[in-house]
Amino acid sequence: MDKDKIIAELNRHKKLPYLDYRLKQETEDFTDTLFYTLFDANTPVAVNLELLEKKFNTLMDMACWDLEKPNEELWGNYVAHLPQILENLNLDAEAILNCDPASLSLQEIYMAYPGFYAIAIYRLAHELYEEGVPLIPRMMTEYAHRQTGVDINPGAKIGKSFFIDHATGVVIGETAVIHDNVKIYQGVTLGALYVAKNLEKTKRHPTIENNVTIYANATILGGETVVGANSVIGGNAWITSSVPANSTVYHKPEIKIKTIPNV
Repeated sequence: MDKDKIIAELNRHKKLPYLDYRLKQETEDFTDTLFYTLFDANTPVAVNLELLEKKFNTLMDMACWDLEKPNEELWGNYVAHLPQILENLNLDAEAILNCDPASLSLQEIYMAYPGFYAIAIYRLAHELYEEGVPLIPRMMTEYAHRQTGVDINPGAKIGKSFFIDHATGVVIGETAVIHDNVKIYQGVTLGALYVAKNLEKTKRHPTIENNVTIYANATILGGETVVGANSVIGGNAWITSSVPANSTVYHKPEIKIKTIPNV
């Protein structure tokens, strides 16, 4: 074994020699600190906001991105949105409490519901996405994805009082639009009908209007697909075209009973 030759080959094949995985670790630490700042009663907000600004600057310096706005302006804009983000997250938690008979308290929802955690990290990441910060918002939501099984792209637009029940396996694409008071269950996919790189700048994912409930393992695809307000989408439904308001859509299983002949 020629050790020097192997090392040289490995270095030659590294396509991104400046890829620094400390950025991923620092993003996860930033996400944890941000979450605790908003929710933990023992975490001092004033102290942590200063700490978070330092962590944010570290992230931006590590990435070496050339953005139109300086770090201070980006961070200032972001912090200004945090009260509204927290207000929206409180509405999400209340929606879970009001809709889920298994929920016993708001404390349980904040601390033990993976759907709420995934929504929280999405909302925190989405504002950075809106500010034009690259990569970091995606790493934040992927961090939540790894912990909860919920994959929400930070580019999605989600309204108030959003509820994900049981959480695992939910996928919400980048251009999905979800209005207010929407409830979805495990395994739901809001995805693209076609996957092609030239569709990058187009709306590829569906729109879900107010007061829609989507049950487990339903799949709704396409940027032109709109699920109208007050509709109910049954479990395992496959939808690639729009659904009028006040509709019920369900998958009808075919049951065949196999008889065993007398022996």
